[in-house]
Amino acid sequence: MDKPAPLGVGLQYNPEILDWFPFESQPVDLFEVLLDAIMGPLDSPWIFRPGQERHMQALGAARPLLAHSNYGCEFGFGRLEDTPAVRRHVALAKAIGSPWVGDHCFYGDGSWLDIWSSPVQFSSPELVRVADRARRLQDIYGMPLAHENAAYYMPTPGAAMREAEFMARLVDRAGTWLHLDLHNVYTNSVNLPGYDAADYLATIPLDRVVCIHLAGGSWYDGLYHDWHDSTVPEPVWAMLDQVLSRALPSAVILEFQGRAHHPQTRELGGAEDEAMIAADLTRAKAAWDAAARRHGVQPPVREIA
Repeated sequence: MDKPAPLGVGLQYNPEILDWFPFESQPVDLFEVLLDAIMGPLDSPWIFRPGQERHMQALGAARPLLAHSNYGCEFGFGRLEDTPAVRRHVALAKAIGSPWVGDHCFYGDGSWLDIWSSPVQFSSPELVRVADRARRLQDIYGMPLAHENAAYYMPTPGAAMREAEFMARLVDRAGTWLHLDLHNVYTNSVNLPGYDAADYLATIPLDRVVCIHLAGGSWYDGLYHDWHDSTVPEPVWAMLDQVLSRALPSAVILEFQGRAHHPQTRELGGAEDEAMIAADLTRAKAAWDAAARRHGVQPPVREIA
């Protein structure tokens, strides 16, 4: 499958902040949709959660929608065909017309527990197993599948290679793509001894990066957390510039969260946080537009907010 055409800069459409953040009026090029937030229950006949199909049709009328799969459990150990990814996410991604699907490269099982930050084991046997499932899943989607790197807070047991080497070998073996979460790379570099963000970016094939995630986080109990509850840190902006100087992804997406990650997560809301999101969005668009011109791509024409 070919790399999707460049779209620009967007926001993750997060139901947690719908009550105060005016998504529909934002001057963005696309919205990323969390498929778990709109999918119908697995024990129901519905692909969409009631009311969400019409909602997505309205949201997608003005801008492209990009599918993002979190809890698909596709890299667990059950049958791929039985996972939420295949039973719901595939149909949802096609229904919203997504040009590709971003996908957490995490473990998961039917319990849907303990999978938010459980990366796969970076070992040769797991490389073979995960690549096989990834290739099959991409074929089922019928669109490019891009693996998102995880944030995690201790070394992965049984790892025999660096995460970046695993991700590079995964996309080479499976014929899939990368969804590069720069804040996850930054978080791991802060928390994990020997995890080098510069080495990470030098190891992965940047021409296979379809999408980039930007976010902020905060400190709690001696660890820096990927909680999406603050402005994008300067080191993450620096990594974005570094990537864009060498390759142009198809999209850059900003993430902002409510309180789902942890009870200690700062709850976003109000004028200051709306201004924070607007400022990060403006900076991301400026970076992407400049990079697009350097790579010979015309930036999108946007309405003035």
